[in-house]
Amino acid sequence: MADDKDPIVERTTIVETGGGGGNGGILAVVLLIIVILVLLFVFKDELGFGGSKDTDINIPNSIDVNIN
Repeated sequence: MADDKDPIVERTTIVETGGGGGNGGILAVVLLIIVILVLLFVFKDELGFGGSKDTDINIPNSIDVNIN
């Protein structure tokens, strides 16, 4: 008897998958590229991208000091 008095309720769930929310991946890729460029700039000498390798450094064998 109690079943006859309860109204029947129909529920519908709507799932939207079409718009927005896709900017997180683009932001991650842009930040990754910026980090890679900064690291290349910082470590360019170690990687062989900067300066010439033909730098000659001459160190004398002895230093003459005259004290009067």
